[in-house]
Amino acid sequence: MRPGACAFLIRSSKLEPLKERARMHRTGLAFASMSQNNNPMIYAGVDVAKATLQLSLNGAGHSFANDAKGHARILHRLDAAEQAQPGHHVHLVLEATGGYEAALVKALHGAGRIVSVIPPARARHFAQAKCAHAKTDPIDAEVLAAFGQAIAPQPTPAPSANQTHLAELVGRRAQLVETRTAELNRSAHDTDKLLRRQSRQLLTLLERQIAQCDRAIAAQIAADPEMKARAQRVQQVPGIGPVVAAVLQAAMPELGTLQEGEAAALAGLAPYNRDSGPWKGTRRIRGGRAPVRCALYMAALSAVRFDPILRTFYQRLCAAGKKPLVALTAVMRKLIVLLNRMLQKPDFQLSTLTSKTIPSVSPEKITCS
Repeated sequence: MRPGACAFLIRSSKLEPLKERARMHRTGLAFASMSQNNNPMIYAGVDVAKATLQLSLNGAGHSFANDAKGHARILHRLDAAEQAQPGHHVHLVLEATGGYEAALVKALHGAGRIVSVIPPARARHFAQAKCAHAKTDPIDAEVLAAFGQAIAPQPTPAPSANQTHLAELVGRRAQLVETRTAELNRSAHDTDKLLRRQSRQLLTLLERQIAQCDRAIAAQIAADPEMKARAQRVQQVPGIGPVVAAVLQAAMPELGTLQEGEAAALAGLAPYNRDSGPWKGTRRIRGGRAPVRCALYMAALSAVRFDPILRTFYQRLCAAGKKPLVALTAVMRKLIVLLNRMLQKPDFQLSTLTSKTIPSVSPEKITCS
């Protein structure tokens, strides 16, 4: 378990399950799923490393290689545990570990297993709450199993093949754009002719590969009727263009199935209180899915310039003393709530004041991954 692990690629199996957090926030229960502990469920924890996997199952620890053979051995171990306790099912809990967990999660989903992929911070905070200060792979696996028993996290749904492919393409495109931005910044200070020529060649290569990703993303969306319909629907909103639509489809496939508060929390746009007694702190957003937030930021910049409704809303907040970035974040929150509602209700229509002739965000502007 790596407390600081961060998954930069957009993979649906690694996305933070803030839907569950929003559900718990609405009910006001710190442990909303405690009542599920009476269900015939065996919670197991898997600590993921690059080369090894540590399984904690029924209080016993097991070590496996993080490869296809190791995954098969874990599945065999899970089958044996369920056979030993008829009527029970194993629910595995593991962390997002920068992609090292992806193959295991795919194998578990392929075998029809229940698995929850959680952010590393949740497991680390849970361990600290239990005063578990020591940290080894076996201890981390035990913590994950205890986390599952106490919290009963939502299972991570298995993405479709098309969804996985789109997520890989969008993630790769974001990497290329980020690399291009870094090279542009470096090349601005080059004085040597050789270095300038190499920089131009590299930038040309990056531009070509970005264009290839754009074509592949468009083809993938066009080949899937559901993706195509969702992309067309969200692009009816001011500021949402093909690139933002692709990021939303890849990084937030749950959009359209969430409550308003859940959609904002999942995108990391829900402001959280920081109050204590008479002291009233500044509410701040936190967590959520950075690629979605980054794409919505660029969409909001376009919307507040050209959409009359959102421009009026933004100007009213600024006139009330809100900082421009705070007001823009509020616009981003309105956008994600609106997008969720539009996908949820096909008959929902935008205001006639909104014109779709406004420019959408320029593709090269989105560099977050």
